[in-house]
Amino acid sequence: MTGRAYEVAVRAEASLGEGPTWDAATGRLIWVDILGSRIHTYDPADGRRTVMATEQHVGAAKPRAGGGLVVNLRDGIGLYGPGGAPFTWLARDPVPGRRGNDAAVAPDGALWAGTMRYDETPGGGSLTRVAPDGTVTELLGDVAVSNGTGWSPDGRLVYYVDSPTRRIDVLDVLDGESQQALNRLPFAHIEPGAGFPDGLTVDADGCVWVALWDGAAVRRYTPDGRLDRTVELPVRRPTACVFGGPDLRDLYITTARTGLASPHPLAGSVLVVPDAGRGLPGVAFAG
Repeated sequence: MTGRAYEVAVRAEASLGEGPTWDAATGRLIWVDILGSRIHTYDPADGRRTVMATEQHVGAAKPRAGGGLVVNLRDGIGLYGPGGAPFTWLARDPVPGRRGNDAAVAPDGALWAGTMRYDETPGGGSLTRVAPDGTVTELLGDVAVSNGTGWSPDGRLVYYVDSPTRRIDVLDVLDGESQQALNRLPFAHIEPGAGFPDGLTVDADGCVWVALWDGAAVRRYTPDGRLDRTVELPVRRPTACVFGGPDLRDLYITTARTGLASPHPLAGSVLVVPDAGRGLPGVAFAG
């Protein structure tokens, strides 16, 4: 099934728009411009937008249970209080040439945060679990570009993307304090010429939606790994997607214009596919 039912939610020129997250507590979409060092919010009810600058490149920003944001920055994981201040480091680990990239909050309230090298060197990134108290546990090493992460509706599986592999992988989630993931297996392959898998989200039916960088599309895969829907887009570099809105039925898609000689006029904007499906309620970071 192929559809072109997108609309423009936020017209923008973000260099590297990423990490859309629906904040149910405020009824707003949160997203970032990584290379622009900006955190954006958008309220679809009234169109109101906010922009907050960060001192470093910001790979992801997620709501905290008590208000404020947890952020995956160049040099580690930081916290903003309600209203954007004050800022504190939760887990700082600067590595020259490396930055934070995509991140997601697990069902237990921990942050799973990815890193990558600016030059995308294979093995230069990782995926770590950051507990609310700041304890860091490496889950996956030897990663090039750590990207989309999302959990099955029952929380027993986690889907994960290391973009240059052209795969979405699936892992078993173990119970216990560390919530480690094992038994990494390929879930879906993206064929050459269709782009690279980037950010993803899992819907209430257990289907995996993934944005295809350089593929101008978002795809949905059923729980058995079968492609059953493609949403074609006018922009070459969609980066990530998430369900939002009052009933979690609208699919928001961030996009990028970086590296493009002649980007589409909508590149860097946030697009939306109304009534695309049913999303899962998000979890706020417990720290």
